[in-house]
Amino acid sequence: MPGICWGFQLLILFVHHCYGFYLPGSYMHTYSTKDAIYAKVNSLTSIETELPFSYYSLPYCKPMGGIKKSAENLGELLMGDQIDNSPYRFRMNVNESLYLCTTSPLNEREVKLLKQRTRDLYQVNMILDNLPVMRITKQNGVNIQWTGFPIGYTPPNSNDDYIINHLKFKVLVHEYEGSGVQIIGTGEEGMGVISEADKTKASGFEIVGFEVIPCSVKYDPEVMTKLHMYDNISSVNCPLELDKSQIIREQERISFTYEVEFVKSDIRWPSRWDAYLKMEGSRVHWFSILNSLMVITFLAGIVFVILLRTVRRDLTRYEELDKEAQAQMNEELSGWKLVVGDVFREPNHSKLLCVMIGDGVQIMGMALVTIVFAALGFMSPASRGMLLTGMIILYLFLGIAAGYVAVCLWRTLKGTAEGWRSLSWSVACFFPGIVFVILTALNFILWGSKSTGAIPISLYFILLSLWFCISVPLTLLGGYFGTRAEPIQYPVRTNQIPREIPARKYPSWLLVLGAGTLPFGTLFIELFFILSSIWLGRFYYVFGFLLIVLLLLIIVCAEVSVVLTYMHLCVEDWRWWWNAFFASGSVSLYVFLYSINYLVFDLQSLSGPVSAVLYLGYSMIMAVAIMLATGTIGFITSFYFVHYLFSSVKID
Repeated sequence: MPGICWGFQLLILFVHHCYGFYLPGSYMHTYSTKDAIYAKVNSLTSIETELPFSYYSLPYCKPMGGIKKSAENLGELLMGDQIDNSPYRFRMNVNESLYLCTTSPLNEREVKLLKQRTRDLYQVNMILDNLPVMRITKQNGVNIQWTGFPIGYTPPNSNDDYIINHLKFKVLVHEYEGSGVQIIGTGEEGMGVISEADKTKASGFEIVGFEVIPCSVKYDPEVMTKLHMYDNISSVNCPLELDKSQIIREQERISFTYEVEFVKSDIRWPSRWDAYLKMEGSRVHWFSILNSLMVITFLAGIVFVILLRTVRRDLTRYEELDKEAQAQMNEELSGWKLVVGDVFREPNHSKLLCVMIGDGVQIMGMALVTIVFAALGFMSPASRGMLLTGMIILYLFLGIAAGYVAVCLWRTLKGTAEGWRSLSWSVACFFPGIVFVILTALNFILWGSKSTGAIPISLYFILLSLWFCISVPLTLLGGYFGTRAEPIQYPVRTNQIPREIPARKYPSWLLVLGAGTLPFGTLFIELFFILSSIWLGRFYYVFGFLLIVLLLLIIVCAEVSVVLTYMHLCVEDWRWWWNAFFASGSVSLYVFLYSINYLVFDLQSLSGPVSAVLYLGYSMIMAVAIMLATGTIGFITSFYFVHYLFSSVKID
C-alpha cells in the first residue's frame, strides 16, 4: 500500500510539471530573427517514370561547402530517397531576393538531359525544417496542392522547353513564446524535450509552412556573372511571355535566383502537417470506406449466421440419437460425416504448406503491429522512411513466431519433430528469397538507368546481414521452441486407405477463385488510395481506417475459408487443406489484377517499358505477401473449425 501511494504521488508530480505532449513528427526547432536556415533537396521524382534521380545530376547550383548527404535510415535508402544539402539559404524574418549562380554554357549532354527530365515531368523536392515544399495551382477554379515543383515546362504546340530558374518562396512562421508545453519528438533529429527551464531559450519563431511559386526568367548572363552568391537583386515578377523565359538550348547560360517572403501564421507547429494530409477526394475516401465496411460486415454476418445454424442443427440431430441409431445413420448419411476417417489425412506438399503458413504468420504480424503503431501516431510523415524501416525490423524479429507456428504444424501433420531444422531454414528463406530475386532483377534495371532508386551494394550486404544474422537465427529458435510445444491431437483416427472422392459437376478451383472476391471487396477501395500514395506521390495517413479495414479483412478471410471448407466436406471432398489456404489467399490474384487495371487506367502517364516492369515487379511482391498473409488466416481458422466439428462427433 505505501508503494502504491508513493507511485501515485510521483505520477501527480510528473503530471504537474508536464503541461502537454506531442508525439508524432520531428523535434521542434525555434529560430531567432536573422538565423540562417538552409533548405535540403531530395531526389528528383516523376509520376511518368517512377525512376528517382539525384538533384545534382542536373546542372544546378551547388553549395559553397560542397555537396553533403544527410543521414538516411534504411527505409529512405530502399525508397530511393537521396537528401543532400542545397545552396538555398533563408534568414528568419528577412524578406530578400538573392542571386545564386550562373552555369557555364550548356553542352549537348546537359541540354538533352534537361529536356528529357522536363518532358518526363520530373519534380524538384525541396525540404525546409523537415517540411516539403508545397506548390498551389488552380484548376477549374479549385486550389490543388502539390509537393515539389517542376524542373521546367513545355508550352503547348511547341518543341522548345523552358527551365524553372527563379523561385518565389513563402515561409509561414508562428511566434513561439515558450508556453511551457513539453514536446517529445520522434523524427529524424531524435528524441527531444522542451522543458520549463528552456522557455527563454526556446522562444522564437517556428516554421509551419513552406510554399513556392516557380518561374522561368531570362537573365542577361553578362550582368549576372558579375554577381556573387547571395548578392541582393531586385524582385522579379513571373513573366508570361515566352521570349522573357529561360529556354533550354546549347550554349545558353542559366542564372538561378530566388526570393523569400516570411509571413506570420496562426498555424501551430503540431498542426503544420495538416495542409499536406488534406488531399483532394478525401470526402469520397471516407464515404467509400464506410459504405464498404457496412456492406461487407452485413454480408459476412449473414454467411456466418447461416453456417452456424447449419452446423449446429446437424450436430444437434446427430447427438440426440442413441448409439444404435448413430451406427445406422453413419451407414445412410452422406456429406461431411462420411469423411471422418480422411479429414485429417496429411495433404500433398505438406512441407510447403507449413513453410507458407509460417511466413504468413510473420507477414500478418508485421502488418498488424505496424498499422496499429501508425494509427496511434508513432509513424509520422515527418519521419521519412520510418514506416518501411519499422516493417523490416518487425519482420526480422517475428521470425521466431514463423518458426514456431511452422514446426508446430509440421509436428501435427507428421507426428514427429524430425526435419524441423530443414523446415525452419525453408521458412526463413522462402518469402525473403522471392523478394530478393525480384528486387535484384529490378535493381539491375535501376542500375542501368543510373537511378537513385537502385539499392547500393553496401545496402545489399546490410540487408543480407540482417537476414542471416537476425531473421534466420530467430526462425531456428522459434522452430526449436515448436519442437518443445505440445502437438495438436486429432479428435478422430485416420483410415489407412483413402476414401474415394465423388465426381463433381464443377472443379473445386473455380469455387476457390470465386471465394476471393468477398475479401477483395473489403480491400479494393483502400487499395486505390495506397497505390495512389505509392505511385502518385500522395501522402497516406488514414491508418485508423486502414486498421479497421485490416481487421475486417481478417474476419472476412476467416469466414470465407470456413464456408468453403464446409462446402468441400459436404460433397465428401476431404482434401480441404490447400483449398482452405487458397480460399482466402486467392484475394491476392484480384489484388494483382487490380494493380494491372490501375496501371492501365490510372497511371496512363507512366511511360516506357522500364517503368511498367518496375511497377509490375513491386506489385508482384505485394500480391505474394497478401496471399501468404490472408491464406494463413483462412487455413488456421479452417483447421480449428474442422477440429471442433469432428471433435463433437463420436464415431468408433
